[in-house]
Amino acid sequence: MTLSTQFYTMLSMILMGSLLGMSLDTYQRFLNRPNQNRWIVFVHDLLFWILQALVIFYVLYLVNYGEVRFYLFLAILLGFSMYQALLKRFYLMLQESVIDGVVSVYRFIVKLLTILVYRPIRGLLLFLLATILWIGRAIWKIVGMLFLLLWKFVRIFLLLPLKWIFLQAWKLFPKTLTTRVDNLYEGTGKFILKKKKALVHYISNRKKK
Repeated sequence: MTLSTQFYTMLSMILMGSLLGMSLDTYQRFLNRPNQNRWIVFVHDLLFWILQALVIFYVLYLVNYGEVRFYLFLAILLGFSMYQALLKRFYLMLQESVIDGVVSVYRFIVKLLTILVYRPIRGLLLFLLATILWIGRAIWKIVGMLFLLLWKFVRIFLLLPLKWIFLQAWKLFPKTLTTRVDNLYEGTGKFILKKKKALVHYISNRKKK
């Protein structure tokens, strides 16, 4: 490697060491390690370090085509130490500020959408539902009134005349026949009433047991 290439390589690895420290703090911030399962933490840690190694090697490949030297590890360690000593406090403050800002923007957007979209749509749907229910009740009342009027019409102009005709025709039958029919009707009614009382008495006894 030429001297300039070595210089750029050292500078890149120092920068990658600092970025590694930032990535590690960001990863720790979002991992919530105490509340995670050990296996999940292990898998996340493994994936994190594999990703960091790939990123560092990719940058190294861009700078010097992937030639690895021992001093490059020292450069990464130097960059990581510089971050820990000089930049970590500022970065953590900046990170929390960014997180708080993102959360605030998210809450503002949710509140704005709730006011401008959700509540109007909800109010419109409730209004439409109330209107449909009101129309349905009105139609039901109108249909009920029509059926009542129809029943009165049928009763007055059809059933009552038929009843009068039946009574007049009934009077034309022999007295013995009408008496037997009346007795049969009365006997049937008494039989049904008796069976009904017996059934009610049986059910009451079953419940007491």
